[in-house]
Amino acid sequence: MNGWHGFSRRKALAEDTTNNTDAAFEAIKAFGLGLPEAVEEHPWGETALKVRRKSFVFLGHPKEGGISFSVKLPRSAEFALLHPFAEKTGYGLGKANWIRCRFTDGDDILLEMLFEWVAQSYRAVAPKKLAALVPDA
Repeated sequence: MNGWHGFSRRKALAEDTTNNTDAAFEAIKAFGLGLPEAVEEHPWGETALKVRRKSFVFLGHPKEGGISFSVKLPRSAEFALLHPFAEKTGYGLGKANWIRCRFTDGDDILLEMLFEWVAQSYRAVAPKKLAALVPDA
């Protein structure tokens, strides 16, 4: 599998579904940081996951509570927008298929699907050689 084992590793990070936003935040962050050359930065008070200085995930804790995160979904943005927790990301990023998801404690958070979206976002911004290390599901 080209040397990257994140897809088998993600099962160890979290259950398939959680309703705890703190656990979801940590699971999404851990999954993203497990991707090749991913790093964590903290611009604008949020957590940004980047590969070679390009962001592929923005994670945050909105003032109203819970979590929010944004990912670039060139292949599945339309599908993502069918979910009540998803909307186009602001600041003009929605035009480039960036989707923001918001969850509050008690919401069912489908981690497996979100991990797939993080991987898709990574592949969309990573250099081709790194993107090729992360197989499409």
